[in-house]
Amino acid sequence: MNLIPGKEAAPVKPMVRRDGVAVATDAVKGGLRVLQTASVLARTGGAWLLGRRPELPVLLRETFEQLGSTYIKLGQFIASSPSIFPEEYVEEFQKCLDSTPTLPFSHIRRVIESELKRPLEEVYEWVDITPLASASIAQVHAARLKNGADVVIKVQKPGVRNVLLTDFNFIYFASRVAELVTPGLSRSAISGVIDELQGSMLEECDFLQEANNLIHFNEFLSNTGNTRVVAPKPYRQYSTSKVLTMERFYGVPLTDLDSLRQHVDDPAEALITALNTWFTSLMMCDFFHADLHAGNLMLLEDGRVAFIDFGMVGRIRKNMWQSMSNFLEGIGQGDISQVAHAMAEIGMTKDTVNIEALTRDIEVLQERLGVVDPSSLLEGDRNDKEVNRLIMDLINIGESHGIRFPREFALLLKQFLYFDRYVQALAPEMDMFSDDRVDMWGAMDEMAELLEGDD
Repeated sequence: MNLIPGKEAAPVKPMVRRDGVAVATDAVKGGLRVLQTASVLARTGGAWLLGRRPELPVLLRETFEQLGSTYIKLGQFIASSPSIFPEEYVEEFQKCLDSTPTLPFSHIRRVIESELKRPLEEVYEWVDITPLASASIAQVHAARLKNGADVVIKVQKPGVRNVLLTDFNFIYFASRVAELVTPGLSRSAISGVIDELQGSMLEECDFLQEANNLIHFNEFLSNTGNTRVVAPKPYRQYSTSKVLTMERFYGVPLTDLDSLRQHVDDPAEALITALNTWFTSLMMCDFFHADLHAGNLMLLEDGRVAFIDFGMVGRIRKNMWQSMSNFLEGIGQGDISQVAHAMAEIGMTKDTVNIEALTRDIEVLQERLGVVDPSSLLEGDRNDKEVNRLIMDLINIGESHGIRFPREFALLLKQFLYFDRYVQALAPEMDMFSDDRVDMWGAMDEMAELLEGDD
């Protein structure tokens, strides 16, 4: 049986190589990548000398896109890290959030068969050669297992990890140069976050880690008795560090208001379920989903809410939780002074923060937040720019008072603002902080009890 009509299954070739050969092969690939990178930089430099001189953020974004997967991921990191990078760079690199070109299925087939050590036909009944999605690191295809289960296969694009490791030498060097020649970048100490960035990107390249995230999140749901939310079940026997086979869900995005109304009487109920689950995960799970944009929350056909794509997660250190809890509580109660005190505790600074002045500046921002038009949320992922604009305003206020925030704070705040926009778009009559159906404060109390028990 052919997996794809008109296509013969490619035989799996034995992969036998000596360690020395493998090292030599990797070294050659690394050298070629260095030459490729140098070629792109030379073309960019030549165009600059010939008079094509766009603004530096635009030039860097265009160069990153030419350099490929590692740099596109770096661009996405910049786009989601307003606490680290200047505003003009965050806004420009929003364009790196779009899908990347797809790879021919022949490349995807080779990766799957090499990783699973068998032809596709032995595992899958069929695989759709047209991808559901394509990003810088991976490509996703719909499929069906031999037992009839519908799945999706997330496949790492060939050579991504080796390219990433080679590229980081250039990234570190470029960051040091950028800090020296660009005053707007030097305040962010870009080279200081390279280790964190490399670690997070390598973790995202490890699909077994993502599979573990899915397993742990579903265990968290089970342990808390939550039957209204689900994450995809990974098939570990058909997954490796480069291939992730997981359960396929059918439903509609949580922000598709028209479709939601065809499935539920009150779209706010699905949103409240997602809110309560996410808030509880902050306290009761080892990590929180750090990228619940419009495409990663779904209402399934059976009425459950699905959290998908656990490649990006955040972790809150216990010694920071109380300050973050105070920050959220201050927002909920409208206590701007408490918000200011919490920001000073969360941020990394050696300076004495003038809390009264910080409070006055945040009050001005609070007034502006009240007139934001939430309708852009329904445009899908393009609400990223609005969300980042709100984060940057708050971050800039903090930085003007000598506060620099850790990235985990920006991830948490960004997700918090996502939910705020969802509320305004789907249930504008609901107050997320005072609605009895939203159990944010109960979850915080549980965490406080856990922390006291640890002490």
